[in-house]
Amino acid sequence: MDNLTEVTEFLLTGFSDIWELQILHAGLFLLIYLAALVGNLLIMMVITLDQCLHTPMYFFLKNLSFLDLCYISVTMPKSIHSSLMHNNSISYLGCVAQVYFFFAFASAELAFLTVMSYDRYVAICHPLQYGAMMTSEKCHQMAAIAWLICFFYAAIHTGNIFWEPISRSNRIHQFFCDIPHMLALVSCEVFFVEFVTLALSSCLVMGCSILMIFSYYQIFSAVFRIPSVESRAKAFATCSPQLIVTILFLTTGLFAALGPIAEMSSIQDLVIAMAYTILPPFLNPIIYSLRNKEIKASVWRLYEKMYLLQN
Repeated sequence: MDNLTEVTEFLLTGFSDIWELQILHAGLFLLIYLAALVGNLLIMMVITLDQCLHTPMYFFLKNLSFLDLCYISVTMPKSIHSSLMHNNSISYLGCVAQVYFFFAFASAELAFLTVMSYDRYVAICHPLQYGAMMTSEKCHQMAAIAWLICFFYAAIHTGNIFWEPISRSNRIHQFFCDIPHMLALVSCEVFFVEFVTLALSSCLVMGCSILMIFSYYQIFSAVFRIPSVESRAKAFATCSPQLIVTILFLTTGLFAALGPIAEMSSIQDLVIAMAYTILPPFLNPIIYSLRNKEIKASVWRLYEKMYLLQN
């Protein structure tokens, strides 16, 4: 190891060496990125402008949309640029930034999904206490705590991975600085420290997952006891988008955790990585737009106002 030089940049693995396929990949990723960008910005704008949506549920949804926008921006622009420029290199600091923000936004997404499940639990299972338990001040406090904890959490893991210079190799067999592939490049001592930290962190992840499962179990138990079919349908319509988004995020995260890390990147590795980096932020706005009547009504009202202003 003494004869190895410190790595100053990393080489990412592209989807193909064929120029035409690289252009196709860049164009497809650009369309997906723009769709996610427009969808999440639209939800944020609608919730901000429509006074009817100034409730705890939509406050957390606005935070989630902002998170999705940041989450997909960690990996997609660099991948698009690499394909267009036929240059798969990324600087050392750029890789550090990808790892840090990926940790931060992924953990923040889990935190906000947990808070949103608790919000729906209180709203449906304890409706008379909802106003007192989910005040505007408490919602802002929960959001601030979630953001601070997740950025601190990301700093711990990033510091663990990069606390000593990497000199083993500079090739990452993925289209971004993925954490498992980064751990394959670090020394045994760094790997052990980060592995222990990840093992301890998995307890928190399991705790959030159990809390979400418990919340939705209580929610659907309460919904099935509602005698009115109309009220039951309304409760389902309120909860189903969040439940679908939660299942999507946990499922893709589970595939990422259990996916094999091979010496050479395979199609399976790339598909799994795309699943947990692209699908949640891309599909979340679509799910909320299609399944949430209040969002659709608010978008229509905003469109009518803009149309009237132009005429």
